[in-house]
Amino acid sequence: MAIALRYAARSDVGLVRSVNQDSGYAGPHLLVLADGMGGHAGGDVASSITIGELVDLDGESHGGDDALELLATRLRSANEALERNVHEHPELRGMGTTVIALLRTGNKLAMAHIGDSRAFLLREGTLTQITKDHSFVQSLVNEGRISAEEAEHHPQRSIVTRVLTGQPDDEPDLSLREARPGDRYMICSDGLSDFVARDTIAEVMASGMDADHTADRLVELALKAGAPDNVTVIIGDVVDLDRAEAPSTVPQVVGAAAERQAAGTRPLPQTPAAKAAALSRTAAGDDEDAEDDGSVTLAEEGPKGARKWLRRGGLMLLVLAVVMGGGYAAYDWSQRQYFVGESGGFVAIYRGVSQNIGPLKLSHVETATDVDINNLPDFYRSKVNATFNAESLTAARKIVDDLRSEAVSCEALKAKGQSCGAAS
Repeated sequence: MAIALRYAARSDVGLVRSVNQDSGYAGPHLLVLADGMGGHAGGDVASSITIGELVDLDGESHGGDDALELLATRLRSANEALERNVHEHPELRGMGTTVIALLRTGNKLAMAHIGDSRAFLLREGTLTQITKDHSFVQSLVNEGRISAEEAEHHPQRSIVTRVLTGQPDDEPDLSLREARPGDRYMICSDGLSDFVARDTIAEVMASGMDADHTADRLVELALKAGAPDNVTVIIGDVVDLDRAEAPSTVPQVVGAAAERQAAGTRPLPQTPAAKAAALSRTAAGDDEDAEDDGSVTLAEEGPKGARKWLRRGGLMLLVLAVVMGGGYAAYDWSQRQYFVGESGGFVAIYRGVSQNIGPLKLSHVETATDVDINNLPDFYRSKVNATFNAESLTAARKIVDDLRSEAVSCEALKAKGQSCGAAS
């Protein structure tokens, strides 16, 4: 029985962030999502580089025996590429990225996963999460200290413990599974899974909509739920070629990788080898030798119409409401939000939302702390620079307590002459 993937990829910057640090790629043999982190330190660069290192696996014939090793090898190459870029560009220090990659080989899917982006499988009407987060909260679940339900709303659920950062011990989980006709796979960044309930995701996945409309709908729901973070969704439907028309084989690129490609002077080539080489060069910022012999789809950045209004119109309404004097409720809402960030080189708790609109400041320091960000491991320092959202002042204080513990541990390691550059 011959099978194929019918796929769709969508991404949106979210309601608060100004830069999309997610990257996604969907092709006939390969689905990849990378959620970059590091704020202005280069999360978009990290995710784009990683996609570029993996993409030439698409379009090639791989055996089931070597697919997992191929994924592992390419992720090691991506990790080394991150390390080289940090060495060459010190301003990128602290960047990193999650990765989920699904590589189809015959009727098998090889999967590599690192970080807290998630993969789901809808099979015979039942939705199952097929990845386990590499996160602080997941470790609490594993230890039996909290339930899976409590984890979904834990204030520290955004703290990840393993991602690609260029460190030698950044190793992914690997697995191999059977691909059956009728299966629907979905991989997503936490901009979806943190803001849309599992039951709602399951309902949309099982609604009977095609891959494109399903991806659009999931991104739309994340924005309606107020997702401040980037939202990326990739859908892959397994189809029986004996019973269904062969799907398109034109790859789709979204998020930071798409933006970096669109900024280049040439479209991505269509042939598997050429398209992969060109995207790899573009992700690394070197497009001099790309050949113009066709292009991939730079897939739509999320659903049309109402989705864009939610992001752009919502922020404009907030500004107009405040400026014109009728927005006390909106401003009052913003001042009941909290996040943890950096102020004067130290960790601080902010009241408000972590975005200014023109001259209008929507946040201020609520509590200064004695936690020096230079004493934090590189990964956590980058997370502070990118800001941690908190559901309450109490939650923000708990984040600070956790960061203080990380700083103490890091100082102890440094005193022994050891490195604490990676996430603990």
